[in-house]
Amino acid sequence: MDEIHTKNKGASFLFAQLNVEDLFTPEDFTDEHVMIGSTAKQFVEKEVLPNMDKIEEQNFELIVELLQKAGDLGLLAHSIPEKYGGLGLDKVSKGIVGEMVGPSSGYGVAHSNHTCIATLPITYFGTEKQKETYLPKLASGEYIGAYCLTEPNAGSDALAAETTARLNQEGTHFLLNGTKMYITNAVFSDTFIVYAKVDGQQFTAFIVEKNFPGLSFGPEEQKMGIKGSSTRTVIFEDCLVPVDHLLGEIGKGHVIALNVLNLGRFNLGSACMGAAKVSLKKSVQFIQERKQFGREIAAFPATKEKIAKMASRIYAAESLQYRTAALLEESLFDLYECTDTKLIGKRMSEYAMECAICKVFGSETLDNVVDETLQLHGGAGFIKEYNVEQMYRDSRINRIFEGTNEINRLLIPTHLFRKARKGEFHLESRVEEAVRSLQKPSEKAEGVFAKERLTIQTLRHLFLLSAGVAYEAFGDKLVHEQETLMKLADIAIYLYAAESAVYRTYKNIVRMGEAKADLKIKLSQTFLEEAIWNVERNTRSIVSSLTSGEEQKQFIDMTIRACLDFQDITADLLRNRIIAERQYASNQYIC
Repeated sequence: MDEIHTKNKGASFLFAQLNVEDLFTPEDFTDEHVMIGSTAKQFVEKEVLPNMDKIEEQNFELIVELLQKAGDLGLLAHSIPEKYGGLGLDKVSKGIVGEMVGPSSGYGVAHSNHTCIATLPITYFGTEKQKETYLPKLASGEYIGAYCLTEPNAGSDALAAETTARLNQEGTHFLLNGTKMYITNAVFSDTFIVYAKVDGQQFTAFIVEKNFPGLSFGPEEQKMGIKGSSTRTVIFEDCLVPVDHLLGEIGKGHVIALNVLNLGRFNLGSACMGAAKVSLKKSVQFIQERKQFGREIAAFPATKEKIAKMASRIYAAESLQYRTAALLEESLFDLYECTDTKLIGKRMSEYAMECAICKVFGSETLDNVVDETLQLHGGAGFIKEYNVEQMYRDSRINRIFEGTNEINRLLIPTHLFRKARKGEFHLESRVEEAVRSLQKPSEKAEGVFAKERLTIQTLRHLFLLSAGVAYEAFGDKLVHEQETLMKLADIAIYLYAAESAVYRTYKNIVRMGEAKADLKIKLSQTFLEEAIWNVERNTRSIVSSLTSGEEQKQFIDMTIRACLDFQDITADLLRNRIIAERQYASNQYIC
């Protein structure tokens, strides 16, 4: 079964050139993709957005009602097999629905949490009886789900959980004792995916229902943002959980917890990207109406630069999200009927790095865009009626959700080095090859979008140079050098984002010509400008810190020269003005 795994192994973008034929882009959406996106968009616009004030006031009965309406439309069922009342759609569809509900604040949080981390553990790891019992109800919205992992002393270090599960004398029930905190959907959920240590040692997952004796809630948390979502402590005091509600195997809860979070991170990236599009739309509409010094704010060159950079980041986020969606589908498409949990765990972890990038890049793109949206609104951005201040508050949690961005950054390079130690690729030879390429005279760019594609290759070489220098300096102790790992992660993130955007554009140029792909070309080039300087700065920082003497001088000179080769891509003021004016003409994000 595993032979049909994937053409592209996880993390391969860090050491191998992308084959554009393997790249999925939004322009490749099928009619089914368009239909599910249209259904989700109409639902949010007609049912959710008109009720945003009530949702913000924590009208949880309304949220449940809306979730059930979403269930009637199939919007909760995309990742549940048809056999169990779902639609069994692909991960691209999952990403599309996530994008559409992303701008809907507290409702979107409830929806995404339910369809992803609260449902997928049963979808992939449940017994046949568990799937038959719960999945149809989760698909329809009859049951709402929650995910209970975080504890007072176990946040980023989830496996440090102190909640225990002990089998009773009769052997019929596990007794759960402990506290889970910051639990989304807590007050109105029917099922809880709970992680506890059997006999205080073996980390294990359970399906717990709200009416099981011994389950109770703390008060509703008073949050900075996403106020419309329910967030409570869930308390277990000798909570009676039938033995057939054990999920997966005793002691293998980490296989479920950590791998489902990979999909949660992907999902969060989609939601952030969708919210960023709406934020840019608000900016574009406001600045074309507001005048200062006798001119529309939109007319000022500094404003156009802001809009162009916002749009270019969204283009990159959109490109990497749907690239990752297709990779996940390729890895997971045949697992709905699989009972081999070891294989499921392996497949779900294959693109852990790419999912982490979706989460980090998506959440930081949204933060950047809503911050600039508030800035462009000026004082109005601080006033409730414009709804910008709520978007600003709501955005901030995304850098903490599903593992902090710092934890996700650390995951990216350590995942690569783990693959190298397993022999999945030879890091040393890749580094040597990259250094040789950087030492050579600049390659002449020939062909369609050639200079931009060469830039991606250079960014990859600079990552490998940096990774090689770091590993040479620290060896296996590199996993403890967080400052260096963070810089390596930033280079990797920009490489993946830039490659996704550039090759999406290249694919469209080949398909429909440069004239029709002109806006995509400009968006890619604007994002490349950001990527080049970020990668150069981080590479120089690593090299300067970890080398000395002639080697240091050689590596720094190589880095500067390599990035200067693409200076003509980055020096184009007119390009940003054209990008902005195209957004103005559409009154929203357009590519």
